[in-house]
Amino acid sequence: MVFATVRDGLLTLGCDRWRCAIGRGGVRRDKQEGDGATPLSPMPLRRVLYRADRGPPPRCAVPVEPIARDDGWCDDPAHRSYNRMVRLPFDASHEELWRADALYDIVGVLGWNDDPVARGRGSAIFLHVASRDYGPTAGCVALSERDLRAALSCGLTGVDVLE
Repeated sequence: MVFATVRDGLLTLGCDRWRCAIGRGGVRRDKQEGDGATPLSPMPLRRVLYRADRGPPPRCAVPVEPIARDDGWCDDPAHRSYNRMVRLPFDASHEELWRADALYDIVGVLGWNDDPVARGRGSAIFLHVASRDYGPTAGCVALSERDLRAALSCGLTGVDVLE
């Protein structure tokens, strides 16, 4: 397993360090849906999704698949598909993965609250592309596209978010 650590705005993997953004709610051990926090936890990288129309697939150690226009992620704790990828249109609260901006051009699906899923413990914790100003995320970890591709190509299989 090749886990990177996240602390103080940096994702560190071996000798490499990259600037990153985390959730607007900071880092929390007691992560809850909608709090904007990044979970204080080691999280395995389950798979990587990418926009094939915007670039080549990233090189990485986990399965890679393209995002489709009708891909979404359920963030409704009351729905049976909570914290799962879904097809749009979808009848409950969800995120669209095919975005107009570049933030989800590469999306690493992190293993948070997925085995098993606990209602309300948070959903859609991703490793994704950061905004230009590295503004806070809704709970995800975000890097520049170049840095995200570099980290993934180093064999990254997870991230450990520390205080």
